[in-house]
Amino acid sequence: MALFKDLPKVMRIVLAVLAAVILCEAVFVLAKGTAKKAESIKALKVEGLSLCADGEPVVFKGVSLGWHNLWPRFYDSATVKSLHDDWGVDIFRAAIGADGHAKADNPGCLDGYTEDPQTALKCAYKVIDAAIQNKAYVIVDWHSHILHPKEAADFFGKIASKYAGVPNVIYELFNEPVCRSFEDSRSYSDLGNPDAMAAYWDELKEYAEKLIKVITDADPSHPLVLMGNPCWDQRPDLVAANPVDYDNIMYTVHFYAASHKEELRAVADSALAAGVPLFISECASCENTGDGVTDGQSWKEWNDWASARSISMLCWSISDKDETCSMFKPEASTAGPWDDGVIKPWGLAVKEWLK
Repeated sequence: MALFKDLPKVMRIVLAVLAAVILCEAVFVLAKGTAKKAESIKALKVEGLSLCADGEPVVFKGVSLGWHNLWPRFYDSATVKSLHDDWGVDIFRAAIGADGHAKADNPGCLDGYTEDPQTALKCAYKVIDAAIQNKAYVIVDWHSHILHPKEAADFFGKIASKYAGVPNVIYELFNEPVCRSFEDSRSYSDLGNPDAMAAYWDELKEYAEKLIKVITDADPSHPLVLMGNPCWDQRPDLVAANPVDYDNIMYTVHFYAASHKEELRAVADSALAAGVPLFISECASCENTGDGVTDGQSWKEWNDWASARSISMLCWSISDKDETCSMFKPEASTAGPWDDGVIKPWGLAVKEWLK
């Protein structure tokens, strides 16, 4: 104000008002810019067969982390940041192991959510928070082949309460259902039985609707939900006769290109023709064991098929297991960035594919 002391009083008042207006305008512009930055992640909405953000179709390419209870070291903010910054990943999948059934083949495997919910939640929160910080989307995947309705409701209720209204978070309710006989006795006796498979889907639909209510009671923002279907997500056609009663939902298809080819694509096409929106939340170029040979031609055919139908795809997996579909060697750091010497061939292919 010392600059104004020799001016007439009226002039001083006018200049003070002008200064106040300019300051307010600057604050408004700054706030507007900050709001625009904060809103850079848009809520996702299913419109027909398409996934949209603000009415514009979006198609994602991303990666899935391996089971949290097998590779917890990659459930880390630095992992997410390096994948986002260096690989260009804008959508992640956190595969939260529901149970410890993998322990039989993996002696170092931790308990799953059903036995140790705190560790599972800690891993989930780290990845979700890191995705939000990096302005990426994140699929929270209940990673199981067996129904655990009570524990799943507890898990999704906690996640939805913590992240209510956060548009980055997507809910995948059941990784890979198999069949009713697998639920009962770990056998595959009814995989080829049409009535049994339809009945199992009806059971899965009821499961999904109960979980969606848990999620939307905690988060009324109507978040995007993904749901699996029988036969390791290879029977989306079953959904058409009895879809889940929720309009912001897509149904998952999983493929491993060396094993799954035109027959599965034909099933998926029949589902699309019946109005079932699809999302590929897990895939790789190898055999369905996660190991064995890769099939580059089949992988290309799947990519061409998905691209022509604007279907999103996430590749399996961010892990360091001695198998074809794991992307890193054991000597790879948790934090990254990673030079090509610690990335396995599949990881290098995915890194190129993401560009």
